[in-house]
Amino acid sequence: MMMQGIRKAGQSVIGKLIIFVMFGFLILSFAIWGIGDIFQGYGRNSVARVGKVEIGLEQMRTAFQNDVQALTRQQRRQITPDMARALGLDRQALSRLVTESVLDQTAQGMRLAVSDETIRNLIFDDPVFRDASGQFSAARFNELLRSNGFSEAVYVREQRATILRQQLAEMVVGAVLAPGALQELGHRLRNERRSVTFARLAPGVAGDIPAPTEAQLKTFFDERKGSFRAPERRSADILAISAETLADAAAVSTADAMARYEEIKAQRFTTAETRTIQQISFPTAEEAQAARARIDAGETFDAIAAARSVAAADLTLGTFTRTQVFDPVVREAAFALAEGTVSAPATSAFGPVLLRVTVIRPEAVRAFEEVAAEVRAEVATSRAASRVTEIHDKIEDQRAAAKPLADIAREFNLPVRSVGPIDSGLRRSDGTVEQPLPGGDATVQAIFRSDVGVDNEAIRLARDSGYVWYDVKKIDPAREQGFDEVKAQVETQWRADEVATRLSVKARELVERLDKGEAFDAVAASAGLTVEQASEIGRQDQRPELPANVISLIFGTAAGKSNSASLVDGGRILFRVDAATVPSYARTTQEAENFARQLGASVSEDILAQYVGQRQAELGVAVNETAFRNATGGAQN
Repeated sequence: MMMQGIRKAGQSVIGKLIIFVMFGFLILSFAIWGIGDIFQGYGRNSVARVGKVEIGLEQMRTAFQNDVQALTRQQRRQITPDMARALGLDRQALSRLVTESVLDQTAQGMRLAVSDETIRNLIFDDPVFRDASGQFSAARFNELLRSNGFSEAVYVREQRATILRQQLAEMVVGAVLAPGALQELGHRLRNERRSVTFARLAPGVAGDIPAPTEAQLKTFFDERKGSFRAPERRSADILAISAETLADAAAVSTADAMARYEEIKAQRFTTAETRTIQQISFPTAEEAQAARARIDAGETFDAIAAARSVAAADLTLGTFTRTQVFDPVVREAAFALAEGTVSAPATSAFGPVLLRVTVIRPEAVRAFEEVAAEVRAEVATSRAASRVTEIHDKIEDQRAAAKPLADIAREFNLPVRSVGPIDSGLRRSDGTVEQPLPGGDATVQAIFRSDVGVDNEAIRLARDSGYVWYDVKKIDPAREQGFDEVKAQVETQWRADEVATRLSVKARELVERLDKGEAFDAVAASAGLTVEQASEIGRQDQRPELPANVISLIFGTAAGKSNSASLVDGGRILFRVDAATVPSYARTTQEAENFARQLGASVSEDILAQYVGQRQAELGVAVNETAFRNATGGAQN
């Protein structure tokens, strides 16, 4: 809420551009990261210098920590500093501070100013600071400032700076619109549809590939040594704790499990009674009563429905539990009936009706014996959750004493998992794949960022459910592999290349015949191919029969022409573009207006980003990498 108040000025289109620049612009216009590592002439506590303004160490640290906390809230899981740096949040925070400084100095140089009255009105009009009566509350204002770490002076300064940045952005891109030609091009890219006739050339179409000679394989290997290079592989010990791994279901007594079962039986193990209900509606209560009398005289419910022209598909309302029937009259009447019987006339929300229940499935409760193991595991996990923090602290004490993970695991009777050598994709040298690690990708990335002998920070699992510790035991550097080590891989790749080459040549011949006017059916039949068709294909479509690379090439081929594209299985697709259609662009429609607005915002973002980049180049930006790493906790080089 507080930050919404601070950024209130950013709710307009121009304001959003400001937010885009400050929070998304990664200084693509020029490479500030290549500038000298150490500043000359001012303090070590400055992370960067923009023109004549310094960005301090504490300012950088606060910005980075705020971004980490924001991402943690957004992802609903703990984001460690290591993870944040891997995602580039440290550079993004610095980029934002640099961009803000550029805009502030530019506004100052242009002598832009915001009056005290404007700031006062902005604060007084902000609903965040109003009390229950809707009036501005000084007490609430001061309370919110304190709870978010602001003084009144800092908050006013933030508001003033935000408004000035907004004014500057309005001066640069305030009236920018997307050109009509660009709108029409965008319309074409979004809405063009194509139809194709196609056929698949399976790898078998390439025919028999003779076995390669040793000389052929060695030549092939020598030309592509880089592709057969062994990646860096690492071995590590991993110790993970969580409520699930610490849980001891065998220690849960039958009495405790039964007590928990009784607590959750109604919600978890009970299937409510359901009834399949049929209904015939009548215009008046008298007609409903007459129909009921005819049923009492021996006429069937189905005959009454047929006489009222109620189709069989419309006769059944559906199968419901009691709570699922929203009309209380229908609910009470239907759930009072025996199976197969017809109700007395009932006045539902839509008029008089007769009801029949065709099927009753009674309530079912899973017995304790059936779910005992599940309940015991749940009770044990709940109990273990309270021990996670306690055991974490004890392990951290042992880690502080420089004990190896294997020794710590034995002391606490916990399993330690040894993995590796594996690459960053969990692949072993024999081609097999390691099972996923606790903590998932975060653990893998951390192992490959660490080193042998490093005391690593524990990784916190999602939803605070546990921790993962890891020790890198060995690093096998990436290296060139000899021919004899990878001979089998070389032969497999050689054969795949031969198949691809033959299919490419074959497809090229077929494309030439199609472009000369031969019928697609005839060309496909001569090659033993099966003809298929697809219509209404869009550029962004995802179709199982047409991979993304094929669709991209379809839209890169002129209507009436043919082409071919490779497939991941080693085959190819031969296709002809039969038609390309684009609906006319009507600028007066709501859809066109929305698109033009989005396109205009994109153009404005590009212009504003270029402007900020140019101003950065003019002011000059230097970064103290050592101070930057100190502020964000990055590794020292």
